[in-house]
Amino acid sequence: MSGRERVARIVEARAFQNFIIAVIVFNAVTLGLETSTRMLAEYGRLLHTVDYIALTIFVLELAAKFYAYRGKFFRDPWNIFDLLVVGIAVIPTTGPFAVLRALRVLRVLRLISVVPSMRKVVTGLLASIPGMASIAALLALIIFVAGVMSTKLFGAISPDNFGDLGTSLFTLFQVMTGEAWPDIAKEIMKEAPMAWVFFVVYILVSSFAVLNLFIAVVVSGMEDELRQDIREEEAKQAETQAQANKEILDELRALRAEVAELRQNV
Repeated sequence: MSGRERVARIVEARAFQNFIIAVIVFNAVTLGLETSTRMLAEYGRLLHTVDYIALTIFVLELAAKFYAYRGKFFRDPWNIFDLLVVGIAVIPTTGPFAVLRALRVLRVLRLISVVPSMRKVVTGLLASIPGMASIAALLALIIFVAGVMSTKLFGAISPDNFGDLGTSLFTLFQVMTGEAWPDIAKEIMKEAPMAWVFFVVYILVSSFAVLNLFIAVVVSGMEDELRQDIREEEAKQAETQAQANKEILDELRALRAEVAELRQNV
């Protein structure tokens, strides 16, 4: 076994992955403690030392993966994600780059790439983006139509909420989230008693119908990802079984050859 194969086996080992998860979680705790002025004053040097140790471990891990996989390292998007997150932390945080110090907390996001279950969730979300974009366009169209209607219907009654199209769009977005919409509706219903029809229909369409479509698309994307994982696992098992069958057949052929040779000798 070559050195690269040994390193690849180490970085892929479950124990090593658990160690990296522990380092990420511990580093997240230290980064949270650094937000406390009292903790920073009393244990600032220790917290910074722990942070540098964690960063060193992450850099060594990426270096080991790059050594083991070489060009294949960049074929995995999660490796690129880890490289970007750790690379931001490596940039000096002095002078004009001082603002990047706050981005060190992005290292906690490495937990997504290390934990397989989180990785599947994110992959499912990314796979559902095309469907979500179509639903977002539909939702934007509904809000725009409702915005024009509400501006013409209620602009004179409640100029603070529906005085112009921009204000109406913001108010309707607020209504869609369920924030204070009864107060807005009651204010308008004092002069337009039937205004409740507009708000009820708008909420039913935007909140209960369209937003539920988002959930359906995300769930569908995750199910597709799960089915893909199942197919890949079945393919691996079939390949393993085929290899085992081939080895058994080779042994049977060898046994037959030995039996035939024994018969000839007898």
